[in-house]
Amino acid sequence: MNALSVTPPIRELYNDQYRGESEWRKIGARDKVRNIQTVCGEIPHDRILDIGSGEGSILQGLSDGNFGLSYCSLEISESAVRTIRERRIAKLKECSLFDGYTITYADGAFDLAILSHVVEHVEYPRRLLQEASRTARFVFVEVPLEDTVRLKADYIPLPVGHINFYSPKTIRLLIQTCGLEVLTQITTNPSRQVQEFQSGFRGTLKYFFKEMLLSLSPGLATRFLTYHSSLLSTRKM
Repeated sequence: MNALSVTPPIRELYNDQYRGESEWRKIGARDKVRNIQTVCGEIPHDRILDIGSGEGSILQGLSDGNFGLSYCSLEISESAVRTIRERRIAKLKECSLFDGYTITYADGAFDLAILSHVVEHVEYPRRLLQEASRTARFVFVEVPLEDTVRLKADYIPLPVGHINFYSPKTIRLLIQTCGLEVLTQITTNPSRQVQEFQSGFRGTLKYFFKEMLLSLSPGLATRFLTYHSSLLSTRKM
């Protein structure tokens, strides 16, 4: 394959974004860690590669929950690498800067690769997913389900940096077109704590409404409102 790397505008967006642990990412990481534990608890997960670790909140949560025996982390952001190293996370063997696509670890070096809220930011998601599946037997992916009827017809750049927008169907198809078999897929509502942090009492009402709609009609819920989709996949034999 030809060499790929994150383009300068994307790298600049994230390079100085991380300045220690933020309360927002700490709260959000609890949901993400819970989903990893739920979806991946029954598969081998001693050796974990976390790709796009941000400030390391998920790694911290996995470590605190004794999920896995050793971790390696890859990031495109210099500030993220500094922040993660400063946290001194137990079981973290290595945190490295990479070009966003080429993973230097050997084939099968890990049991599980994690891409939690990463794929929506990536210019060439299939290349990264293929690299993740080369280095790990299982690949966990989580994305926000933003491809709803409320998604605007034209792209508008936002500070969060999302450039890909998914529905439960399209994220599943993306993974399958990388030569991977989807073993599990779940849809979850961001926690009450997350939504209260964002919107106060309105967030509480929103949480319970979204919970009710998801339980009554998952298809209708994800067509109109944003949830999260977590998928576990493995290479086809």
